[in-house]
Amino acid sequence: MPRIHLVVSEPDRTRYTAAARREGLTLSAWLRAAATDRLDRRAGAEPFRNEDDVWRFFEDRDAEAGCGPEPNWDQHLAVMRASRGRGAAGT
Repeated sequence: MPRIHLVVSEPDRTRYTAAARREGLTLSAWLRAAATDRLDRRAGAEPFRNEDDVWRFFEDRDAEAGCGPEPNWDQHLAVMRASRGRGAAGT
């Protein structure tokens, strides 16, 4: 198996080693798992090919959120005003 030399700061080494111990892994196994997790998370992420891809991406995110369009600025201001008024002394 090939070896990779990895340079990290002492605090990071301490954090990684502690995390590996908590999970019952060697530091080497933990680092491999962390790298694999990161690659797996990014596996489905493809670059945008055109403007339509960008719009589709945001439409999909909106659909996932399920909240409809964002409030307009006046609605934001009304929420902020109401929030500031709560808890005020009323004097």
